[in-house]
Amino acid sequence: MADLSVTVNGLKMPNPFVIGSGPPGTNANVIGKAFDEGWGAVIAKTVSLDASKVINVAPRYGRLRGNDRKDIFGWENIELISDRDFDVWIDEFKQIKDKYPDRILIASIMEEYNKDAWIEIVERCQDCGVDAFELNFSCPHGMPERKMGAAMGEDPELLEEVCGWVMAATKIPVWAKMTPNITHIEDPTRSSLKAGCDGIAAINTIRSVIGVNLDTLRPEPSVEGYTTPGGYSCKAVRPIALRMCMEIATVIKDEYPGRTLSGIGGIETGEDAAQFILLGSDTVQVCTGVMKYGYAHVKTMCDQLSAFMDKHNFKSIEDFKGQSLQYFTTHTHLVELQAKAKADAKAASAKKKMVAKDAEWSGDDFVKQSDALGSN
Repeated sequence: MADLSVTVNGLKMPNPFVIGSGPPGTNANVIGKAFDEGWGAVIAKTVSLDASKVINVAPRYGRLRGNDRKDIFGWENIELISDRDFDVWIDEFKQIKDKYPDRILIASIMEEYNKDAWIEIVERCQDCGVDAFELNFSCPHGMPERKMGAAMGEDPELLEEVCGWVMAATKIPVWAKMTPNITHIEDPTRSSLKAGCDGIAAINTIRSVIGVNLDTLRPEPSVEGYTTPGGYSCKAVRPIALRMCMEIATVIKDEYPGRTLSGIGGIETGEDAAQFILLGSDTVQVCTGVMKYGYAHVKTMCDQLSAFMDKHNFKSIEDFKGQSLQYFTTHTHLVELQAKAKADAKAASAKKKMVAKDAEWSGDDFVKQSDALGSN
């Protein structure tokens, strides 16, 4: 039977499925539920030193459904980071680690462009026992005027500076979470890794407008008749996430071997997870999927991933991690490959038409058959 366990940046997990930062990791109770159900690790909802500036609204989710109205394939949120006091989080981080000392708890942190604030949040979180950090450089909405989230992650120079602050203060592994709302995700990836980050997490949600209500003419989700662009997730974003993870994994393989990637974006099944791992991910994160199917869904995904591995006789995650990266190339090379394949096929066809036995000679094709048997 396949072994789903992974060790990433020294962090030992029973499987590669990680609760992504968001509502599924919003307090100690639900984080404990996730560990009880068997998730490999949990990334708590993003925290900052001053929660007083975080004020959520309702409704704050919009869903894109299929024609049957049952299947949800797109999900937008305009939800902010945690609105809970930082001291409460510190206490709960300690409680969680006391109860689950062998499980991996990762703190997602986000601050303004302020060195002292970043150092303080790093030192206080790691002192209470969290196992790693995920730096939220990718929230697509909220407080860009404070250079928080994607406003920081879109600027590779700024990103490298802030990652440098964190790496100078941390004693535990650090993942930088990338925004997809950028032309070349390789640029902030390189900046983060150059600054010393142990790994990359990608992607966060895609900046979006989920739709307009054709009865009220108001964009959704509607809050007192108004809205703001939000972050798009769910399985509709998976092709974009796969492409960006492939690009990040290529940078890691070619330029920063040994660094890691946590793939994110529309993962709802074990087969989805397998695709991200084949493209270089060490772990996979699920957030919207938990909101659709619940914490126990990890068991189903583990079974599906195990079945995929058994089918191909893979004994461990490492056996197939990144195996599909070799099949990406340039369009020019695709044209060359296809031209060669056609030429080879033509030659094979001509060879197949050569007369091998006297009974194969045909009066109609006698000249062609004779010519084919010539060496020049």
